[in-house]
Amino acid sequence: MNLLLLSVGGFLGAISRYLISSYGNKAFPVIPFGTLLVNLLGSFLLGVVIALELSSAFNALFATGFLGAFTTFSTMQTEAVKLFEEDKRKKAILYLLITFLAGTAFASLGFLVAI
Repeated sequence: MNLLLLSVGGFLGAISRYLISSYGNKAFPVIPFGTLLVNLLGSFLLGVVIALELSSAFNALFATGFLGAFTTFSTMQTEAVKLFEEDKRKKAILYLLITFLAGTAFASLGFLVAI
């Protein structure tokens, strides 16, 4: 049963990420804003889920399935490398710093909001 929930969550998370990141990257092209948005939102939501200590079925559906497919480390790395290759080093470093620092802050905030 958990495998089915994981699959459904992953399917919905991947579609959601595609829609949000595609729109965000086009609307705010200075940095890959759409990818940044899904990663920060996903970090916040994972912090909430961890704090709530919900059932393993819910964790399979939402935490691992949905959020696992919704957030994307590999795309973030690829976009950062692309910025470096385009001689946009300051933007690449800013993008990476915001992603890692704000991602940690958002996960902590989500955890604190939920407890």
